[in-house]
Amino acid sequence: MPTYVYKFIDSGETIEVQQAFSDDPLTEIVHPTDGVVKPVKKVFTPVGVSFKGGGFYKTDSGSASKSSTSSATPSATPAAPAAPAAPSAPSAD
Repeated sequence: MPTYVYKFIDSGETIEVQQAFSDDPLTEIVHPTDGVVKPVKKVFTPVGVSFKGGGFYKTDSGSASKSSTSSATPSATPAAPAAPAAPSAPSAD
């Protein structure tokens, strides 16, 4: 059962409530410290996981696809430029 965060409108305190997906959002909750029913608003938080890329497929697993995807993936860090050559010292012949 998912856990949702609700915020008490008058005090700004938050509380976590377990609810089923099919339950309607709550508008009032009994405050845990004083036992008084107070109005609340549901707090929407950002998603914790973000998938980026072309996607994940059933065919992506296995040794053949691992070798093909690893070689096709570009490096995330650009190559460092080559250092200039040190000037040669004049010979004292």
